[in-house]
Order: sequence, then structure tokens, then C-alpha cells
Amino acid sequence: MKILFDFLPIALFFGMFKYAEANKEWAASTATEWLGFMVSGGVVGPAEGPVLLATVVVIVATLAQILWIKAKGRKVDAMLWISLGLVTLLGSATIYFHSESFIKWKPTVLYWVMGGALLFGQLVLKKNGIKSLMGAQMDLPDAVWRTVNFSWMGFFTVMGFLNLWVAFNFSTSTWVNFKLFGGLGLMVVFVLVQAVYLNKHIKPGAES
Repeated sequence: MKILFDFLPIALFFGMFKYAEANKEWAASTATEWLGFMVSGGVVGPAEGPVLLATVVVIVATLAQILWIKAKGRKVDAMLWISLGLVTLLGSATIYFHSESFIKWKPTVLYWVMGGALLFGQLVLKKNGIKSLMGAQMDLPDAVWRTVNFSWMGFFTVMGFLNLWVAFNFSTSTWVNFKLFGGLGLMVVFVLVQAVYLNKHIKPGAES
């Protein structure tokens, strides 16, 4: 369920973009009315209207996630705070400059921040980030934890480059499709492969 909760802002971004893309004149007039005071020139055209409205939705949705978690009395993950900061910063630039290029960088920066955090923890702090998250649920040899940790680093690195390749070599509509279905699909496949690998190395008698 957590992965679905994490992907909720992306799903809402997708929904708003697709609706606005199918109604570009409405998107342009609505974006101009709502965002005119924030954009350079004060007027939003039909071409950029859909991505600007979707950007506003994803900012609000990410903020709502944090408020929901806080209302439940739970701790907000550091990565969710970073995600909010990135989507607000790059989303604001997208709105002001009428350019989707800024928001297209957001997934890549977030992937690389997560990969970089794991690398920094492993090499500098001598702490395995994945083991810290999952160590209470399963008992594995240290060599396996290192492999899993580095595999996640590699996954985040590749996903960052893949996002840029799709973002700047295909249409914005294709990138939005990839952002939801491609990102979620590849994450699910990677997690399943990880589960198979981990299952082979769980120590006898350990709780799975």
C-alpha cells in the first residue's frame, strides 16, 4: 500500500495532464486565471497549459501527503520532504517560465538524491541504508546486504538517466505516461527481482 501512496501525486499529475491535454483551450484559460500572476507575461497558452495545471496539482498533492502523515502523528520520511522541496522549486520554475523542462528534471534529481544517500551511507558513514530499513524483518549475511544496497544505487542511477532520455527525446505526453506507468512498472519488477534474490539468502529460521 505504501508504494501506491507514494505514487499518488504522480497519478494525480497524470490525471490532470491528460484531462487538460484533451481540453487545451480550457487548460489555457484556467491556467491564465489561476496562475497568471505567477507566470512570465501573465498569459498561459494552450501548449503549456496542461503541464502547468498538472504541476500545481502535484505540488498540492505532495504537500497534502505530508499534512496527512503529520495529522496521523507519524514521522515524515526525509525523502518526502526532499520531494516536496524539489517539486516546489522546479514546479515554480516550470510555471513562471512556461517550460516543462524544469519539472521533467524532478524525478531524475530525486532518484539521484536517493542513490547518493545510499552511497554516502555505505562509503562514508559505513551504514547500509537498505539494511536499516529492512533489517528488522529479515536476517541476511552482510555481503548480501551490501549487494542489495548497491543494486538499489544502480537502479536509482539508471532510472534517473532513463527519465531524462524519455523526457527530452519524446513528447511531453509520452513522458507523462512513462512517469506513471514506466516508473511504477519498473519499480515493481525490480522489487520482485529483489524479493527472489533475498529469499535465496534468508538465514534458516529467520522471520521472512
